[in-house]
Amino acid sequence: MTGTGAAFFDLDRTLIRGASGRVFSAAMRDAGLLSRSIPGESVLFGVFDLFGENLPSMVLARQAAALSKGRSRSAVRAAAAHAVEGLEHLLQPYARGVIESHRSAGRSVVIATTTPVDLIAPFAAHLGVDDVIATRYGVGVDGDTYDGTIDGPFVWSTGKLDAVRAWAAAHDVDLAQSYAYSDSVFDAPLLDAVGHPHVVNPDVRLVALAAAKRWPTLHLDVAPGVARVPFVGGEVQGLLLRLVKPTLFPYVRWEFEGVEHIPGEGPVILVANHRSYFDVAAIAVLVARAGRPVRFLGKKELFDAPIVGQIARGLGAIRVDRGSGSDAPLEEAARTLGAGGAVVIFPQGTIPRGEAFDDPVLHGKTGAARLASMTRAPLIPVGMWGTEKVWPREARVPNVLALRHPPTVHVRVGASVDLKYRSADADTKRIMGAISALLPG
Repeated sequence: MTGTGAAFFDLDRTLIRGASGRVFSAAMRDAGLLSRSIPGESVLFGVFDLFGENLPSMVLARQAAALSKGRSRSAVRAAAAHAVEGLEHLLQPYARGVIESHRSAGRSVVIATTTPVDLIAPFAAHLGVDDVIATRYGVGVDGDTYDGTIDGPFVWSTGKLDAVRAWAAAHDVDLAQSYAYSDSVFDAPLLDAVGHPHVVNPDVRLVALAAAKRWPTLHLDVAPGVARVPFVGGEVQGLLLRLVKPTLFPYVRWEFEGVEHIPGEGPVILVANHRSYFDVAAIAVLVARAGRPVRFLGKKELFDAPIVGQIARGLGAIRVDRGSGSDAPLEEAARTLGAGGAVVIFPQGTIPRGEAFDDPVLHGKTGAARLASMTRAPLIPVGMWGTEKVWPREARVPNVLALRHPPTVHVRVGASVDLKYRSADADTKRIMGAISALLPG
């Protein structure tokens, strides 16, 4: 075959978090197509969410065709259209970025799922994918009433591979040049058949198989390179932030003000002044109070350090090589913001030296302003002081012995900065001015 490649995505626990069936079931009940929940379905959905695809859930999926007999296909499609919002809410944060990367490379993007095509088609159209390979229910002579059969293959396991092969032949697509993404060990036949298999949020069985076959693992719920909690999901940082409390630092007194200015969800850029190595800890305590993980933009020297550099990357830090002139760190930060994440930047770039340390006029680099212009994410200023008393620049470690008379660290958060997006230099002055206004006169 001389065709180009395509990208095939499983749906449940791959493109979206957990089971789509829960959303579809609710939409069907709201539409009056189901009078009540199927007995035991909540348990099955819960098991699926935690452990992945299983044989009992597939037995139910097969039986659903018979249970649909006599129902209106157009009514089911209408209910599915109302399920799009719920599915969008479950969409993995970094899924769109992977989809767009394939589009940019000229590949067709296809959802390949056991879910009936009439249920998934509206969501696929919403995502803008090129096609759907899915289980099809048979309809009667009127073209609208389900007859209780499955028309064509049951798109699961080897049946999914057969359906993908048929689609590829019809569209002149070479599977050897294609990509496949799935969480389930039952999709191993498809993963084995493409040239570029990727396991996404893999179940326990697929973890072992992927290790044996050296298939790469991708997590669409966290940024690339960020450490993730195995089998549970989310960033390791999310767990760590639960532990970051002021009481973790008995050698510090804390004063916080304006934490409510940090939005609880959605993209946001936090910009802070830089006075001490302890500033990172102060920001960590701040965002823990705000209840959301962040990604730091940090100097390359941090990443060059053994062990510390790996930990920093795992906690979401983005390496910045100021001498390279590369926009790659900002582009990576923009992807985080595009997925609804939070980014922290110290616009000064480094701790000021000499007289500049006490200069009331702060000077910053344009990275934060350019990132805000790229993404139009709200930019929140943070003013900090007192961190230099905890960890002076010339000290190798913080003063952890100041237990009787600990210094006070002040963290003050301001309202979103009104940027104009016409000049990075002018917006940088606005940013630094907003931070300065939060500091004591």
